[in-house]
Amino acid sequence: MAHDGFEGGPALDGTAIDRALSTWRQGDCVHGPQWFVFRVSPSSGLSDAARAAVAAGADLVEEEVPGFVVVTQTCDVVRTCAARPYVEVSPLIEVPNDFLNEVKRGRRPAFAFIPALEPHRLVADLDRAMTVEKSVVAAWNRVPGWTTDPEIRALAAALARKRVRFAFPDDFVHFVRPLQDRLTGRHGRDSPEGRALRSLREIRVGASPSWDDARTNVMFYFIRTGEPDEFTQDQWVRFLETWLGLIPADGRFGEVEGLVTTLEGLTAADYVASDPLDLDHLSA
Repeated sequence: MAHDGFEGGPALDGTAIDRALSTWRQGDCVHGPQWFVFRVSPSSGLSDAARAAVAAGADLVEEEVPGFVVVTQTCDVVRTCAARPYVEVSPLIEVPNDFLNEVKRGRRPAFAFIPALEPHRLVADLDRAMTVEKSVVAAWNRVPGWTTDPEIRALAAALARKRVRFAFPDDFVHFVRPLQDRLTGRHGRDSPEGRALRSLREIRVGASPSWDDARTNVMFYFIRTGEPDEFTQDQWVRFLETWLGLIPADGRFGEVEGLVTTLEGLTAADYVASDPLDLDHLSA
């Protein structure tokens, strides 16, 4: 398995490796052909590369990817290789523009937006991860993945959401499906509703008294970015009425309410008591 992604030229000692990684941060990338390695079962083979490996009698697969993003926390990346010898990376994948915008807005929790690679339509595939020695990373040409504090906060939030996002009850998943289908189907359209959806920062939902109660009320927060948009308040009210009309009270879900607002118009208590409604989040 000797490929360019793993060959680093002359061997580096620990001091040289630590020096090379001193500027690396979570979210930084290597851009260019690399090899993602994973194990498969002889009875599986879900991708072309895996099927080829299985056919050849192998259980380790090397799949070419357009690069990697470092997902290890910065504090561990820059610690000495004697104390922390490994770095975790996720592969980059190329996606269509509409999908890229959904990732950018945090609506695809299996992926993370990398600001520096937006022109290449590359995002991090968080469903896949690989551990490499720091000596491997030391041989890569570092591409800074972000340049501002808001960008790294958004990336950190995407990485956290992948691991800790809330699991909605199964009956709510079925209850909200008509709304999810509508938002997914209309989001990419060049229509007033499509543009309204693309101008939202996120959608959050909370339950009162709680998700576990025999009778619970549901509150949706459609949070705008706060930037000027083309819609009047009356238009936003009509959008909200349409969306909520898809999910009338049913079963144990009593009142279904909603609010179009900005972060400035949302209390901290309401924000922490609600959870993001992601397009590929819901599964029963």
